[in-house]
Amino acid sequence: MSDASHDSVQSGPLTTADGKPLKAALASAQAHRTRRAFYLVAPLLFFVVITFLMPIGQLLTKSVNNPAFYSWQDRDTGEKIPLMVDLRAWFDAHPAGTGPDEAAYAALVTGLVHAKEVKAQGQIGTRINYEVSGSRSLFTKTARKADKLEPPYKEAVLDVDKDWDDPKLWNSMRNASKAFTIDFYLSALDRTRDDSGNIIKADEERAVYILLFERTLVMSALITFITFLLGFPIAHLLATLPLRHSNLLMIFVLLPFWTSLLVRTTSWIVLLQSQGVVNDIWVSVGLISDENRLQMIYNQAGTIIAMTHILLPFMVLPLYSVMRPIDPSYVRAARSLGATSWTAFRRIYMPQTIPGIGAGGLLVFILAVGYYITPALVGGSTGQLISNLIAFHMQNSLNWSLAAALASLLLFAVLLLYWLYDRLIGIDNLKLG
Repeated sequence: MSDASHDSVQSGPLTTADGKPLKAALASAQAHRTRRAFYLVAPLLFFVVITFLMPIGQLLTKSVNNPAFYSWQDRDTGEKIPLMVDLRAWFDAHPAGTGPDEAAYAALVTGLVHAKEVKAQGQIGTRINYEVSGSRSLFTKTARKADKLEPPYKEAVLDVDKDWDDPKLWNSMRNASKAFTIDFYLSALDRTRDDSGNIIKADEERAVYILLFERTLVMSALITFITFLLGFPIAHLLATLPLRHSNLLMIFVLLPFWTSLLVRTTSWIVLLQSQGVVNDIWVSVGLISDENRLQMIYNQAGTIIAMTHILLPFMVLPLYSVMRPIDPSYVRAARSLGATSWTAFRRIYMPQTIPGIGAGGLLVFILAVGYYITPALVGGSTGQLISNLIAFHMQNSLNWSLAAALASLLLFAVLLLYWLYDRLIGIDNLKLG
């Protein structure tokens, strides 16, 4: 073969043994591996979407959308029936702050007549009652008489109840008539709207959510710090002992996981109550008198003590997983070069445990901010967290949209913490085991 033909062969595209272009064959092989990997994780992905992403999506939607004022779902057919159509049209045609005229009251009466026909007046009143107390009875009472009211409708409605002249009531109906609203987030941040629709601070007697958020974050941070103080020496002991001894002691760390959370929480009630075991011991040794027994339950102290005990293993295990592989020769080398024990610990040993500290702190804090059972049982009025108020709105007041807004803010706070951890330490350094 001549040199020219040899160069021609070498300059042509590379191919596989079966004649396919090498680039296309590599791309096909990569696509095949990608599809195979996707098929392997597809069940897990489907599970995560169904059990995690969809509920969060519904939570976020519910926090900004409550159609109870303008939509009714028939219980038999499932059909969605529009409500307050004329009143919503009046709101759309008039800017915020406009006082209700005769046409507005006529639209209100028409809507109440229709709501009475489909038995939705209670639902409408409940929706407005979230913002204006007493609205549910106002709507149901007026709806019973709505089909008998005659023009002029404004005078007729006000004859039924003078509360219909309240600007705050009309402003609430205007906000409720929208498909999406941020009013539930405003309530969750102790904010409300005035008669003109401007955002203002809520009254002091109703401003409870910011206080609960602050209490939740502060107590969770305190619990995280206490678990770190208690868990660090425990993890260090487990990591430095011979394996046969550390495995035996590890059983005591894992033992709480084998006991019901309810049992552990109620046990603290027995221990910490005024006539409980702890107070009896202190009285018997003379530390306190029988008349001055300490109140350590149904307050913040009870919540902190019980939650610290419950969450302590979640701090110990990440710390232990990081401390165990640390080579003790590093500290011995520092000591041999003249470093004191404290200097060797602070500059050699401690920095190597940062991933475990960050992982344990992140895990404990996230679990603490969402805890519900323990604060409900031992917290009393001062030891309740925001999770207990979310449960109240879900189970008692049935204001699911406000509960969703509170939960969403808690979720955003956790995501912010996760972002800060990634920025300061790096999520790649997360060590959970």
